[in-house]
Formats: sequence, C-alpha cells, structure tokens
Amino acid sequence: MTEKTILVTGISGFIAKHCALDLLQHGYRVRGTVRSLKKAEEVKATLAPHCDITQLEFVEADLMSDKGWDAAMHGIYGVLHLASPFILNEPKDPDELIRPAVDGTLRVLKAAVAANVQRFVQTSSMAAVMYGHPSDRTTPFTEDDWTQLDHPGVSSYARSKTLSERAARDFMAQHNPTMHYASINPGLVLGPLLDRDMGSSAEVIQMFLRGKYPGCAKLSFAVVDVRDVAKMHRLALETSEPTGGRYIAASGAAWFLDMMRPIKARLGAKARKVPSFELPNFLVHLVALFDPTARAILADLGVEVRLDTERTRKALGMEFIGVEESAPAMAQSLVDLGLG
Repeated sequence: MTEKTILVTGISGFIAKHCALDLLQHGYRVRGTVRSLKKAEEVKATLAPHCDITQLEFVEADLMSDKGWDAAMHGIYGVLHLASPFILNEPKDPDELIRPAVDGTLRVLKAAVAANVQRFVQTSSMAAVMYGHPSDRTTPFTEDDWTQLDHPGVSSYARSKTLSERAARDFMAQHNPTMHYASINPGLVLGPLLDRDMGSSAEVIQMFLRGKYPGCAKLSFAVVDVRDVAKMHRLALETSEPTGGRYIAASGAAWFLDMMRPIKARLGAKARKVPSFELPNFLVHLVALFDPTARAILADLGVEVRLDTERTRKALGMEFIGVEESAPAMAQSLVDLGLG
C-alpha cells in the first residue's frame, strides 16, 4: 500500500472507473470527483466486487465551477483528469462541448499547481490527433500529429479535445510549474463495462448487437481496450520519462467489420443480429439523409486509419490487448448486463 493519493476527476465515467479500479488494485488511494455525491454510492457498488474500496473517497466538484477544487486537491500526489463532456451527435452550439472541456481542464490544472500536486495526466483523445487531414493521407499518425482545426469537417467533439489538450500544454509551457504533465490519447475505447452506465463507444457496439444496421459502414478507427487505457494512466503517473509526454492509446486500427467478426465468433447466437458484411458507401449516404449518426460519419467513409505507436509502446512498456479480445469483451459485458 502506497501513501500516494490520486485524484480521478469524473470518476463515474466508463474509463474513469477502470482507472480507479487499476489504481486501487495497485495499492494507491483514490479520491474521485463527482458533480453530486449521490453518484458516490453507485461508483462504490460498481468497484466493490473487484477491489478493496476502503481506500476510495469522494468529493463534489464541477468542471464549470471553482467550488470544491481546492479541497479536492488537498494531500493529492497526482491527478488523472478524465472529466469531459462527450455526445455522439453534433450539438447545435459547439460551445456546449468546447467550453466545459477547455475551461474545466484549465480550472483543474490551476488548482493542481496551486496545491503542489506532483503529477498530472490528462485524458485527451485520438480526436485531437487525426482529424482535418487529407483523406488520401498514407503516412501513419504518430504522437506528433494534431487535428487541423481549420478544416470545416472537424466535429465539435474533436475541437473540444484538441483545444483542451492544447490549452493544457500551453499553460504548462507558459507557467513552467514543477508538476509533471502527460496526456493519454485513446482511440475508440472497447473492452468490458463494469456496470450499466455505459459510454458512447459502448452505445456503438450496442447498436450493432441490437441490429440497428443490417451492415457495417466502411469506417476505420484507432481502437483500444479500456483496461489498457487505465494501465497507461497509471504508467504515466509512474514513468521516469520527461514531462510533456503524449501517449497514443491504441492497439492498432480496425474497420467496423474487424470488430464485428470476433463478436459473432465469441457470442454466437447472442450476436445473431450483428452484421457480417459492409454496406456500400452510397447506401450509407442515403441513410444519412434521415439519420444524424450516419450523417456524422460521411467524411470518414472508406478512409483507412494508419498508426505508428512505437514511441508510446517503448516509453510506457505497453503491449496492447488486440481488437479480437477487446470488441467481444465489450459485447459480452453488454449482454451480461442486460444491455445487448
């Protein structure tokens, strides 16, 4: 048991609960922020079957308010900043996503610096890396790439993640605190759910399990298992690498069909509605006329994602769980929880 206490912001989220679980299993104390303490009991109930929760506590804090953050940082060694809004469909007002993401990140960063916190890990996203680039690009994306915000097709979510990570890095460069900073940039996060409070990636798999679409759109994603994302957050707290590290959380790239095949193979009859073929692009364009979810993906149809994560793998010593395990693990958990 270490005496180090880690603050996990937005602890009730899908990735954040896995981060808390990984930390507790590795002997850390964990303090989680929730917007309402009513959420605390739900998080405890979720984690209790998997670990000792006697080292788990909660504080009330909201990204859009200064209230509570000074108290949240008291006695904290490191922060995992996961709290950030996410919605599948494009909002009418982009600031619904962007302002909480940017302002909230800076609020948490400033509170951490003021409290002499030693380590800060920001959960960014591959959405801050790989959008707004030419669709015919063949060069693999690396930790050096950034989403091009001047491109008209970049979503509000991608803008929110790009701008919040940029804001954090600019803050660190301008103020040069002694606090060690790193970002984790996950792709589409698969792997098992711990409870029925599922994230947006699980909603995507759920749609296929329930047969919403007869076939898969030809879409390519950077994919990662949530257990690896949690592990990477802990390793970024522990690493001897220099401050400023940017770590791509992805086992590789996969088409939707690459995710569906292992789900069908593993779940059998429970995955009977899961598609086994790709839809022609023209059909997806037709569906997009009346389906906003389909509309949001048109620019990425048929565009193959290429990644080079060698730097991250070497820096953190990562060996990733592949999509052949992470996709069916998510689907199985959805079925087990009665959400399939």
